[in-house]
Amino acid sequence: MIRTAIIGAGSLGTILGALMAKCGKQVDLYDSSKEQVEVLNMKGATITGCLELNVPVNAFTTEQLTGQYDIMFLLTKQTSNHIVLPQILPHLHKDGVVCTLQNGIPEEEVASYVGRERTIGGAVGFGATLIKPGVSELTSTPEALQKFAFGISEIDGVLRPRLNQVKEYLDCIGKTEILTKLMGIRWTKILMTATFSGMSAALGCMYGSVLYDPKAMTCVAYIADECIKVIHAQRIKLVEMQGEDMAFFELKSAADIQNKMPLYKKIWEQHVRVKASMLQDLEKGRHSEIDYINGIICRKGREYGVPTPFNDKIVELVNEAQNERSINIFDSLSRFDELIEEYAKDVAVIL
Repeated sequence: MIRTAIIGAGSLGTILGALMAKCGKQVDLYDSSKEQVEVLNMKGATITGCLELNVPVNAFTTEQLTGQYDIMFLLTKQTSNHIVLPQILPHLHKDGVVCTLQNGIPEEEVASYVGRERTIGGAVGFGATLIKPGVSELTSTPEALQKFAFGISEIDGVLRPRLNQVKEYLDCIGKTEILTKLMGIRWTKILMTATFSGMSAALGCMYGSVLYDPKAMTCVAYIADECIKVIHAQRIKLVEMQGEDMAFFELKSAADIQNKMPLYKKIWEQHVRVKASMLQDLEKGRHSEIDYINGIICRKGREYGVPTPFNDKIVELVNEAQNERSINIFDSLSRFDELIEEYAKDVAVIL
């Protein structure tokens, strides 16, 4: 029997564990929170929101890791990789794999601990919020799970049989696509995350508040455009995600923004109840992953000579909230006014 673990049984890990267990898969859930582990063992993993479900699971603290696992799904924050990866390394089978489903581009760091030959990367296409210990709200629609749950790939793009083993587990949650262009997957997911998660964290709101506000969506359009130009500068090709060609969001001019709005709404109306994990971190007084999401766009932009003022502003706002142990309010949107005026000039954006 394949021995499988979820490392980081938070909002997403709780959902993965519940649905894998419901499918009859052997899976152990690990988390650093003793309270989370206790509730999962006593009451099971509970999913609310767009899906209602409770499933008994086996949960442990990371200090209780024993034996070796064939597959480890890594769902902790990148900010804790330096702690988590040394903990799990002795418990990864010599022929086992770590499938990192973290935000950003974590594969190289994961591989530096466990080896490139034992690292698989993946992107998550849905959102969740941990409501309380043991209870996670699925904030994307069931249709989003059925169509776009995961994309996974080897670092070198080779199609190895073990990808199908990993896919078999992830298919318990939703549609999982095996791809060959890992950096294309990762950077396309950064585009999706930097836009709505970035704005959600910067403005202290859910995705829907961003999607239905004209000024916020103007900012989203510029954030996406900067990201795409940084991706192109690296000679990386975006992949199709959520069933759409994300390169479409590149702008020719400010006048082009209004043409992008129907596709933004088509894609993100499935996720209006999502609250960015970065915002959830701010609410809990934790450091967010802003440096691994919008921050990496800014760093690569400087490296390749691509201006990224809107992503810079996101990083500034989130870091301010982080340093002050506070949450920004939606009125913080006014902090983008000068940038919008500079870039949009007199072009009226009709949404």
